[in-house]
Amino acid sequence: QVQLVESGGGLVQAGGSLRLSCAASARTFSSYAIGWFRQAPGKEREFVAVITRIGGSTYYANSVKGQFTISRDNAKNTLSLQMNNLKPEDTAVYYCAASRRSMATMNRADYDYWGQGTQVTVSS
Repeated sequence: QVQLVESGGGLVQAGGSLRLSCAASARTFSSYAIGWFRQAPGKEREFVAVITRIGGSTYYANSVKGQFTISRDNAKNTLSLQMNNLKPEDTAVYYCAASRRSMATMNRADYDYWGQGTQVTVSS
């Protein structure tokens, strides 16, 4: 069982930055690929980024590539998402999720545990 708790969301002006964090309870945190997803009002939850178990590889949605950076610290059981040059279309609830699959995946059905989400609002 893995419990995930996101933090760091808030209100920011367009062009600003935010850093989201996700704290995990599992002693086996390094056994999971960890991803970020987001869900805007009236839209499906969509993939944002994923990082493999030991952080060797990262993958991003095309819409955030070059803008967001995912990282993890397995010693501290934490995951981060640095978001720069934020745009109003980045407004959403952001979720971190853990997957037991050996390969990094962008498919939300492949994730076994989810956090409760943190709201990010970007004003124009």
